[in-house]
Order: sequence, then C-alpha cells, then structure tokens
Amino acid sequence: MKLTNSQEEYLKTIYILEKSSGKIRVTDIAKKLKITKPSVNRAIKHLRDLDLVEYEVYGDINLTYQGEEKAKEIIKKHDIIKMFLVDILDVDEKDAEEEAKSMKHAMSPDTTKKLEKYISKIMDLGDLDCDYDENNPKCQSCIKVTIKNRLKNKENLETAKVI
Repeated sequence: MKLTNSQEEYLKTIYILEKSSGKIRVTDIAKKLKITKPSVNRAIKHLRDLDLVEYEVYGDINLTYQGEEKAKEIIKKHDIIKMFLVDILDVDEKDAEEEAKSMKHAMSPDTTKKLEKYISKIMDLGDLDCDYDENNPKCQSCIKVTIKNRLKNKENLETAKVI
C-alpha cells in the first residue's frame, strides 16, 4: 500500500506519541504537527479507512497492528537515511534531519534495503578491538573517523582497479 507523504507523517507522529504518552487525541497530533484539528480529523478518517488506525469521533486514536508496522517501517527508513547522511557523508545533523524527511518519501523499499545493507557493511564494528559504546562521544568520533577511512580506502582500491 502506497501512502502519501502526509499520511506517512501522521502515522509516524501517532506512533511516537503513542509510545511516549499512551493516549492520543486529535489535539495532540494537531499540536505536534502544528496544523488544524479539522485537518487532523480528515487525515485520521482516511487512515481509519485504510485500517491503519482505530478511531471514534472525540475518542482516542490507536494504531492497528498494520498501522504500527507501517509506522516502524517509515521511522526505520528515516533513520537509515539520516545515519547515512550523518555518519558516512558527514552532513550536519540538522541538515541531515531535514533531508532525511524529504528523501524517505522518494526512496523505494528496495533502495532502502540496499542502503541499509551498504551502511551495515561500511559500519561493521565487529572487527574493532575495543569496548565500543555508541553513547560515548569519544567512540562516536572514533567510529566516524573509522568509517571515513574505510570509505577512503575503498575509493582508493576502486580507483586503483580502474587504472
């Protein structure tokens, strides 16, 4: 099922709100997305028709199993793109966030899987001889340098093959 960009943003927002506060109302979504309640109502009704949310007028909004799975997929796609931009291409975090928001809507699931596979290959931390802690800023800096070096070495090898 192909959703519009707007529908994807609603699902993602509902998922995040559901995980952080439990109960979700139209007002919560309107505040989070900075849009009007009537706009949210229309969107929620469309998502309900697609069996992605459960909603009764003036009631709580809940994701269906299918809706939750789709929301997780959307968030994962965003995270993969942002990781690629920040950790591999060294794009500024704020710029990467905005670009990932746009790019995720344009990428097919197949391309996303290939990008995820590429990132996993580049970022393979299994060969590092250390106690890597992803929350430690020193480790994050070291990993960025390691990734850049691996990319540089890979580019040098590919250039050498061409020559």
